Amino acid sequence: MPVQYNYDEYGGLNDGATSSRLYFQPVVPFSLNEDWNLITRTIIPLVDQQDFPLPAMNESGLGDITASQFFSPKKPTAGGWIWGVGPIEVLPTASEDGLGTGKWGLGPTFVILRQKGPWTVGYLGAHIWSVAGDDDRADVNATTMQPFFSYTTKTYTTVGAYTEALYDWESEEWQVPVIVQAGQLFKIGPQIMQLAVAGKYGLRLRITAPRVGV
Repeated sequence: MPVQYNYDEYGGLNDGATSSRLYFQPVVPFSLNEDWNLITRTIIPLVDQQDFPLPAMNESGLGDITASQFFSPKKPTAGGWIWGVGPIEVLPTASEDGLGTGKWGLGPTFVILRQKGPWTVGYLGAHIWSVAGDDDRADVNATTMQPFFSYTTKTYTTVGAYTEALYDWESEEWQVPVIVQAGQLFKIGPQIMQLAVAGKYGLRLRITAPRVGV
């Protein structure tokens, strides 16, 4: 049951604006048969946004819920890779317009990773299209790319880096936050837990393909 808190400060057109996001991310595995698992991952965000120049963005409440289902073999490949693939859905559950898309979203998602000794490397990707919802809201057509790697010491301290890159096909814009994280595994009674802290630096790039005229 990962619980993640993000605090962001913005520059540029949103200079001085802040957002606080608390994510509840239950991950539940189900055994389908001797060879396959179904792993569900749900992301439930609670959001507080302040000091944006657009008043409608300054809201607090529940954001859109994202749900993923990965069909994954129980045994790694001969090369030691673990993988899963399945659908991803976005539910327009936002309590305020400024906290969500107002659209139902659907698309594919997959994950692949390998653990060798203290190293873990992998990639999580997805693409989401809007399929229904408020006609007055912008369509969703976005790709997310999340390569990651980490190293775990003998004292169960983990350090790593990853990105949560997103390309919006509607606005032709990249968002590329680079994240460095350190975490420590520990036990409270019989329960194994991990506490991690991370720093993030985000880039926003607009890349438009050149047009060729005749």
